[in-house]
Amino acid sequence: MARRPTPVTGRRMPESVVRKQPAEIVAPPPGTITGPLPPTPPAPGRHPFRAPHPRPLPKEPPRPTRGRRSWPIGLIVLALLFLGLFVLAMGIGAATSIDLPSMFERKSADEPPPKSFPVLDPSRPERLTIPSIKVEAPILDVGRAADGSIGVPPLRRHAEAGWFDGGPTPGQYGPALIVGHADTRTGPSVFYHLDQLKPGQKVEVLRADNSVAVFEVNSVEHFNKGKLPIARVYGDYSRPSLRLMTCGGTWIGGSTGYQDNIVVFASLISTR
Repeated sequence: MARRPTPVTGRRMPESVVRKQPAEIVAPPPGTITGPLPPTPPAPGRHPFRAPHPRPLPKEPPRPTRGRRSWPIGLIVLALLFLGLFVLAMGIGAATSIDLPSMFERKSADEPPPKSFPVLDPSRPERLTIPSIKVEAPILDVGRAADGSIGVPPLRRHAEAGWFDGGPTPGQYGPALIVGHADTRTGPSVFYHLDQLKPGQKVEVLRADNSVAVFEVNSVEHFNKGKLPIARVYGDYSRPSLRLMTCGGTWIGGSTGYQDNIVVFASLISTR
């Protein structure tokens, strides 16, 4: 005979708890991932955090060879070129009697320049001839004017040129100065066409010793009378030279007359 269960004494569990079913475990839908994520498959190419491949180091330069060093070809060619030029120059000097070493010697500042041009003894000038502008004029002596400037021939002798007797005679070392009028109230004078001279044209001066000094024009220049380059006009004693000077430019009048001076620079090239 079955035994009836002994009734439990004490507090009983609530009826709702007794009737409650165990909790159901619902399975995830197919394809749902549960648990830890699978590792990410490696992407093709370089990993974004991977260090780049090290670049190849440059090759070590060759070490210099000890012992005898070879000469660069350029230096050898240059040395041979200079040697050839030197030999050629010596040959030219021997054939033409040119003293090449003396051309490279340093001259003292006090030594006169080499006499590759004629130099004449003092002799006062007597006649001036400039074929290109048709000048044929006697020369008289002039000194300094009352104001200290270079004197000029008197107006009654405006067709004559004046040699400044305080300077060298034409043909001596230094600049011989010959001045003349450009015009007067009555018309043109001896140096009216002086500004038309061109470089290379000839100027001849007959001297008292019957020699003729032949000069060649270097330049014809205009200077304001207040800005005349005194040292260049009067102070160049590097060789025998000639300065021909007259007035030009704008007429101002008064004691100034014309505003400018026209100066011809010429050098002695021969005598006869």
